[in-house]
Amino acid sequence: MAVSIRLRREGSKNRPFYRVVVADKRSPRDGKFIEVIGNYDPRKAGHNYEINLDRADYWVKNGAQPSETVASIIRKARKQTAAAVV
Repeated sequence: MAVSIRLRREGSKNRPFYRVVVADKRSPRDGKFIEVIGNYDPRKAGHNYEINLDRADYWVKNGAQPSETVASIIRKARKQTAAAVV
């Protein structure tokens, strides 16, 4: 099974809110998914995402391909975590 980590659109019309999900590549954007690992709110300023890096690493290690947007969110989360530790 080909697995991807991508955004699933939720929210009302003109007020999008996205969940970061692990899903089969063949399923539709808002269709069936395997696991929710975070969320992203583009309308919010500043820190507008949350992601469980442990679960993201697990899925990438097991062959899941993140979309460009999700890969960007993961990079930002890693930078923020590294800055918080130092």
